[in-house]
Amino acid sequence: MIIKKIFSLAASIIILVISFFCNVTDSIAEDYSSKQYSSDEGVLSIMYHRFNESKYPSTNIQMNIFKKHVEIIKNSNFDFYNPVEFEKNFKQTKKKKKILLTIDDAFSSFYNEAWPYLKKNKIPFILFVSTEPVGKNGYMTWEQIKEIEKTDFASIGHHSHTHDYLIDKTDEEFIDDILKANKIFIEKIGYIPPLFSYPFGEYSKFMKEYISKNFKLAFGQHSGVIDVNKEKFELPRFPINENYGELKRFKSIINSFPLEYKRLMPEEKKINNQTNPPKFKVEFFDDQENIKNINCYSNEGDKWEKSKTYFDGNNLSIIFRAPFKPRRGRINCSLNDGDKWRWFGVQFIIAKN
Repeated sequence: MIIKKIFSLAASIIILVISFFCNVTDSIAEDYSSKQYSSDEGVLSIMYHRFNESKYPSTNIQMNIFKKHVEIIKNSNFDFYNPVEFEKNFKQTKKKKKILLTIDDAFSSFYNEAWPYLKKNKIPFILFVSTEPVGKNGYMTWEQIKEIEKTDFASIGHHSHTHDYLIDKTDEEFIDDILKANKIFIEKIGYIPPLFSYPFGEYSKFMKEYISKNFKLAFGQHSGVIDVNKEKFELPRFPINENYGELKRFKSIINSFPLEYKRLMPEEKKINNQTNPPKFKVEFFDDQENIKNINCYSNEGDKWEKSKTYFDGNNLSIIFRAPFKPRRGRINCSLNDGDKWRWFGVQFIIAKN
């Protein structure tokens, strides 16, 4: 009898798992089939971390440069997007490009250096918070976070609990990390933030599917411009720091537009020895113009070079020269579409084992 019950339970679990993946597959298929080319002007999201902390150049920006970035945006006649409106109107085609500022990690230098400037000018932004380091040396306190949360132009985002390399953890450890953060957010600010940012921009298919069932939108750290056809739980952002915040480059970033596509494969962004390099393919829309003028660059073999691309109808594929080397493989594609430069990027993570 006990054995029979065990087999019955096991069978039920298997059915539930199969049902889950069938539902996910059906949902994805319906999503792709309903997509249409939109001519969306897009939302360009920019990511910052530290301010005036020169000993961390890979995550820092000097305030005088940051202020010039804001001036460039304003002089370009682009509006800053309130995060609440961004979330609410994600599926609405934008007739004019908007700028979404995001700040990751809630470092003290943000509160001390950038926050007074953003507050004075009421510039909208999302502050992505990891709950474990809050109040520790170099990080904001909950009182400071709640001060920002009370404004009508800033939103608090979810950035996990530990800000660890969660993609290297087991699925159970990943979920446990998110649940710990959820509990703390409820205790400290009274709710779980609906916007999520993957630590280091890294996510697997499992992570993305879990986040998609518990949050409204999620951001990575691959470059590109958001449009209505981008996957809601792998939204691109342009990372900005001392090396990549130079004014000429920033002007180029600000003046880029979405490069829309119908589908990008593989969906799994965590690759291993058997799947590295991945079988990369992008399906574009029938009515996109100049699409075969696209140029892609990738860093397989730890060397950035122009990618070897070929088209089959509306499908672009890349034949990689070699496997990507740990930790990250990247692909950036751009298109000179008349008077506009269009852009999208992809990031793969090479699994430890």
